[in-house]
Amino acid sequence: MQFHIIIVILHPKIIIRFINQRLIEMFKKILIGVALVALAITMGRTVPDKKAHKEAMMEAVRAYVDDEAIQHGLGDNILTDLGKGIVNKTIEVALNSKLEVDNYFLFNTTHVELGDETKTLSLGIFGHVFTFDKEMLRDALEEAAQEKVQLKEERKAAKLAEKEAKKLEKQLKKEQRKREKEARKAAKRAEKEAKKREKEARKRAKELEKQNRK
Repeated sequence: MQFHIIIVILHPKIIIRFINQRLIEMFKKILIGVALVALAITMGRTVPDKKAHKEAMMEAVRAYVDDEAIQHGLGDNILTDLGKGIVNKTIEVALNSKLEVDNYFLFNTTHVELGDETKTLSLGIFGHVFTFDKEMLRDALEEAAQEKVQLKEERKAAKLAEKEAKKLEKQLKKEQRKREKEARKAAKRAEKEAKKREKEARKRAKELEKQNRK
């Protein structure tokens, strides 16, 4: 019985079938591995750079501003265009200064610090940038607007403080010159009084000398 079992197991057709199955499985694994490596290389080479993220986000900003203008019935006029330009420029400046890129080789993301929160703005993968939604964009716009107002107030306060400092410095210099002038006048009066007393002393000395001679 054992002899027949060994013959069955070692039968060439069974061995060939077993080897073929193993080869097919190995080939499948190799194909999957090659495909995964090729996919990883493709993803790594097509990760968008920071410039692509900014361009995609600025497109989203312009589209959002246009939608907001239409929804609020502003239409296309000079004032609206001016407002759009200011908003776009403000966001562009904010992105240039605050946008940070997080690279993960196969893809990357961008984020900004809004107050105490870190918000992801976009995802870059396969050469394409997926941008944030309108709610996050609204938060970014409000944050940028608040920072602009705060910066304006800080500049105004700094300018006012500088003006007050100059005014105080001018007043101190004026008071210093006044004190110096009064000191010079007092010195001249003292000198004049001293000369007067000296003259009177010489006069009395002469009179006493005259009296002594008599």
